[in-house]
Amino acid sequence: MVQWTDADSARAQQIWSEYQRRHDLSGKIGQTAGIEPISGAIWFGDSIQDVIAQRDAGGSAAPLFFIRVGSETYYRKGGHR
Repeated sequence: MVQWTDADSARAQQIWSEYQRRHDLSGKIGQTAGIEPISGAIWFGDSIQDVIAQRDAGGSAAPLFFIRVGSETYYRKGGHR
């Protein structure tokens, strides 16, 4: 199994920033993006599971960094007061 590092996260975020500058993502707001930091490949889908299925169908098993398009965080866990 591949060990994920902070450098992988930083590279994935760099790939995502560059992709956003070059592409209009207005039609993908709310979708999940899976970013593979080594190859730079990006998959889009309705959920993490959808993105993983697409990646697997393409013959890859590389770990992914997930972003929700149009949101600063993918998932935030917290209690209500």
